Amino acid sequence: MSATAFDHPFLSGLLGDEEISAYFTAEADIRAMLQFEAALARAEAAHDVIARPAAEAISAACTSFAADIPALRAATARDGVVIPELVRQLRAATGEAGPHVHTGATSQDVIDTSLMLRLKPVAFIFAARLTAIEVKLAALEASLGAKPLMGRTRMQAAIPITVADRLHAWRTPFDGYREKLTELRFPLQFGGAAGTLEKLGGKAAAVRGSLAQELGLADLPQWQSQRAFIAEFAGLLSVVTGSLGKFGQDIALMSQAGDEIALSGGGGSSAMAHKQNPVAAETLVALARFNATQISAIHQSMVHEQERSGAAWTLEWLVLPQMVVATGAALRLSRELADNIQRLGAANS
Repeated sequence: MSATAFDHPFLSGLLGDEEISAYFTAEADIRAMLQFEAALARAEAAHDVIARPAAEAISAACTSFAADIPALRAATARDGVVIPELVRQLRAATGEAGPHVHTGATSQDVIDTSLMLRLKPVAFIFAARLTAIEVKLAALEASLGAKPLMGRTRMQAAIPITVADRLHAWRTPFDGYREKLTELRFPLQFGGAAGTLEKLGGKAAAVRGSLAQELGLADLPQWQSQRAFIAEFAGLLSVVTGSLGKFGQDIALMSQAGDEIALSGGGGSSAMAHKQNPVAAETLVALARFNATQISAIHQSMVHEQERSGAAWTLEWLVLPQMVVATGAALRLSRELADNIQRLGAANS
């Protein structure tokens, strides 16, 4: 039995997202961490911090390395982070070049950069899903947009509008969200023990720039204790799911009205065979509210002590992955819900 609904054996069928969850597996995390260590070695070799043969040996070891997961688990319970044990294992696997693994870096560099390497493709997946939803809603507008629909304000009938008016309200935010997702600059984390890269001396800036280029990340000012990017990303997730929740809430209310919408698929009841519940629509509302409540925790996690916080950082680990998967599930369900709309507006209109 899972402690979270997002990877629960059956609740994940509703609330999970296999494509997005794959970026938060131990395997994906370790793969990105090894990508950091290999790129770091190459960047340092390019600036004569370590020898090029050592960098080649480290890169090769990172390609074939298989971590001892039980040992990583035990060490994390002791150290609070996985990196000391991972680096120990990688050094052992690298042979004579082992002492050059992780030169000048610290645990937070590896963990934060791994997160950025995984969030970057996720952002593009989300942007593509928003496009797919918008295309479907545009098709509905083309076929059904002229049909009349009762506009409602404060849950009561107001004045007649068209289906196109409501579809336009659903679609309007998507362009802005997609633009923000594709323009995000995911930053490299590389500051060493206290954020000063003291072990690299005068070569620090050059190595950092090369490392960012190797990994396809932005070389932005040090952010190990300033977590605004995490908060801004989480905020974007929350507004995306908020808009999708509004779409779901409207669909649920239209279903309640009875004659304003026809949906295919889903929604069986164990007690009332005649029912077709708007399950996807309801779930969009729940996911929007879930992400909205998580924002408080993310903002709490911005309060880092001095040069690094263990507590605030750990809080991010608890919250952000679930927000990302919740957003993926909301986008998935929104596309499915849009595909299932058979009619909008009164049946006889």
